[in-house]
Amino acid sequence: MGEQMSLAEALLHPKLGVNAKLAGMHGQVDWTPIGRLAAKVRAPAATGRKPYRPLPMLKIIYLQAAYNLGDKEMEEALADRLSFRRFCGFGLEEGTPDETTIWRFREAATMAGVLEAAFAEIDRQLETKGLILKKGTLLDATLVAAKHAPPARAAGLGATHPREPDASWTKKGGKAYFGYKAHVGVDQGSGLVRSIDFTSAKINDGEVADGLICGDEAAVYADKAYEQKERRARLKAAGIKDRIMHRRHKHIARLPRWQEKRNGLIARRRAPVEAVFSAAKRLYGLGRARYASLVRNAERTMAVFTVYNLRRAALLAAP
Repeated sequence: MGEQMSLAEALLHPKLGVNAKLAGMHGQVDWTPIGRLAAKVRAPAATGRKPYRPLPMLKIIYLQAAYNLGDKEMEEALADRLSFRRFCGFGLEEGTPDETTIWRFREAATMAGVLEAAFAEIDRQLETKGLILKKGTLLDATLVAAKHAPPARAAGLGATHPREPDASWTKKGGKAYFGYKAHVGVDQGSGLVRSIDFTSAKINDGEVADGLICGDEAAVYADKAYEQKERRARLKAAGIKDRIMHRRHKHIARLPRWQEKRNGLIARRRAPVEAVFSAAKRLYGLGRARYASLVRNAERTMAVFTVYNLRRAALLAAP
């Protein structure tokens, strides 16, 4: 995809290695500037071999997110699946990286902030294509279970796991959960993810809300967890419509009827964000952490929502 075919590939049947979903993802953006971002990382190679090109290595990370594959599984898939090689830009005569090389590149890309920069570049291109509507931003968070089993209940809700110290406890709906939170800002109407944060589970949703607001949207929709007097004032000052639900305070037995009605209207408008989380967990395995580190899981989450946006953009752009 985007690479000149070798003679061996040209002799293949034209339908061999064709994957409509990967082709749709690949066709949504110009990969040249993304390749320049990937070039900030020196792609490692096996001993004695020429380093792999950075852009194919970055695309490997996206394939891992798209198919929820570990490094060893990815190594095997690249050797086995022609569609994966084509998506990344590996010719039939080229070697492909092993699991250690994939791991090293991802670690280096994480340190260089490449996935965040690539996400922003893809967001910019989708905006230029008119796919991001900016009618509103839907704020929400979802729980991501820790890689390891939770500490024993006898240790209490403040207990951490010795092999996964970044995971923490929180309560939702009267139940205790151990792990992390993925926070997003979703474009109203298009369903594209515009902003991402990833934290330990104990972090309150409202603590990261301001970083999810883009500043160019017409409105911000959020549930009661995001209510804050100062935030409402900042939205008003910026000319952004405040569509944050009202919360009942301890001195109020019941919300005024107009606030209850307003909350119901906001809840219906922000409901589509649940479909985004459902897809991320059902299709890409985001329901459980793959790594024992907050930073590594944050980068995986960035890759997952990048893939989600590319697939979503392909659907939006289809006739």
